[in-house]
Amino acid sequence: MFPEIIPARELRAPIDAFVGNIVNEYSGLLRALTQPLLDLLVWMDTLLRESPWWMVILAIAVLAWLASRRITLPLAVTALMLMLGFLGLWDASMQTLSIMIVAVVISVLIGVPIGILMASFNWLRSLMLPVLDVMQTMPSFVYLIPVVMLFNLGKIAAIIATVVYAVPPVIRLTDLGIRLVDSEVLEASRAFGANRVKQLFGVQLPLALPNIMAGINQTTMMALAMVVIASMIGVRGLGYEVLQGINRLQVGRGLLAGLGIVILAIVFDRITQALGRRYQHQSKES
Repeated sequence: MFPEIIPARELRAPIDAFVGNIVNEYSGLLRALTQPLLDLLVWMDTLLRESPWWMVILAIAVLAWLASRRITLPLAVTALMLMLGFLGLWDASMQTLSIMIVAVVISVLIGVPIGILMASFNWLRSLMLPVLDVMQTMPSFVYLIPVVMLFNLGKIAAIIATVVYAVPPVIRLTDLGIRLVDSEVLEASRAFGANRVKQLFGVQLPLALPNIMAGINQTTMMALAMVVIASMIGVRGLGYEVLQGINRLQVGRGLLAGLGIVILAIVFDRITQALGRRYQHQSKES
């Protein structure tokens, strides 16, 4: 046995005390600050669950057509969404979809600016890369502990844990996309009098859009991957159905709910991939 130089209990105690102090001092403030986020989650959940099913399918089909400009993808998406209803998973799917949409939007709003800053400042990139490595490799159950302590069980804890898990890809690929912009293109834009801000919004971001869309695609898939874990902290949806199937040893229930998660993943994977291909085609033409 390896000699115990520093007892593990002595290492754990300061960490537990630090998190405990934050919970005691700031948990009320943090819950008040996150109340607008909870209101957004409740609004999105209510919107999707109370809207007519055909309207939701139509909206997703239109989104698929706008992404691909081909009729085949909207038809396939419509068939897959109808399958969710035929399997009796519509309400649970809408609960899962509401969490996924909010998590992806927050991840993009956080990730794209950080990726831009990383591409602009090498010192920030050097600091952020190890942090992103930890966020992607740390088991999600580990950071669920402090999140649940601060925000209790429910939607807020689930959305924060999902964002922490899902945001790294969009940060990395935004940084990569901007760094891959040809230096000759930047030189040409400078020759025409473009300053740094105009270069960013007029040249770098448009050319980096295929990579950014790939990051959003990966973020969407990772957000969906968290639905089962989110169900363990009180969030209903397809993940809750899987969890109930495990707890009650109901193989059919778990299998159908898992199929529902796969259907949602396929739908939004194909939509974001089609949008990424369109931007890539446009960037090649320009």
